[in-house]
Amino acid sequence: MLATALAVHHLRRQDRPTRWRGFTLIEVMVVVVILSILAAVVVPRIMDNPDKARVVKAKQDIRVIKNQLDLYRLHNFRYPTTEQGLEALVQKPAEAAHWQEGGYLDKLPKDPWGKPYQYLSPGQHGDLDIYSLGADGQPGGEGVDADIGNWNLDE
Repeated sequence: MLATALAVHHLRRQDRPTRWRGFTLIEVMVVVVILSILAAVVVPRIMDNPDKARVVKAKQDIRVIKNQLDLYRLHNFRYPTTEQGLEALVQKPAEAAHWQEGGYLDKLPKDPWGKPYQYLSPGQHGDLDIYSLGADGQPGGEGVDADIGNWNLDE
C-alpha cells in the first residue's frame, strides 16, 4: 500500500512541468501592437457613429414633416405659408378651412441638435423647403455641419 501511494505521488510529480512557462516579452509586445492597431481602426468608427445617427434622425424627421405637410395640402389645397410655419401642423391657422381634427403632428420635433426645423413656402429648392442647419446651426457647412433638407435627403 505504501508503495502504491509513493508511485502515485511520483507520477503526479512527473506530470507537472519542472519549469513554469509564462509569456515572453516578445509575445506580450506582439499582443499589445495588435490591440493598438485594432483600436486605431475601430475607435474612429465608433466615435463617428453618434454624428451619423443624428444626420439619419434629421432626415427621418424631415420625411415625416414633409408627409404631414403633403396631407395638409390635400386637405387645404395649399401648403402653410412661411409665416404660418410648421406650427400650422400643430395648431390650426385661421386660413385653414379643412384642417384635420387633432392636427397633423402632436408637437413639432426639434432637430437632433436641439434647434427648430426651418420652413420656407415657397422654397428655394421647390414648392417648400424643410431643413435643419446641421450641428453648427449656421447655413451651409460640411459634414455634420451641413444643412439637411428635403431636397438632399438621398445624399
